[in-house]
Amino acid sequence: MISDFMIGPSEEGQGCYKLFTLENHSGTVNFVVSPTTYFVDHVRVAVGDRITGYYDGNVPVPLIYPPQYRALIIVKDDPNQNVKVDFFNDHLLSSDGQLILTPAPFTQILLTNGQYFSHNPANRNLIVIYGPSTKSIPAQTTPYKIIIWC
Repeated sequence: MISDFMIGPSEEGQGCYKLFTLENHSGTVNFVVSPTTYFVDHVRVAVGDRITGYYDGNVPVPLIYPPQYRALIIVKDDPNQNVKVDFFNDHLLSSDGQLILTPAPFTQILLTNGQYFSHNPANRNLIVIYGPSTKSIPAQTTPYKIIIWC
């Protein structure tokens, strides 16, 4: 479900915030989507779309059911690509040790606003869009796109 979310009594923010209610086999969760929420590939989502929401696990949340989180990043599921949001170290290994990146000359390295990033993406929070990967641990992949999450 997608509905308007009021952040206060003022009409100034009216319509700018949305509440996305997601359901899966584990239960229900709400994401508050703000104007600063980053949608990978700037896609529009609609009721019935399969999405993944990312939030900051260190931010306090209200003790309500279903849980409600402030969405930082929304990814619309696409069977032709995988997405990983994580911190990647100086060897481009994710913080959970599950994925290592081997960028190629065709790999786009961008900022969230779509501009090219001209520095090394290592030691940063990244949104990585990729296809096939090895079955090793950590898995290795050559990403299609790396988005720097400043």
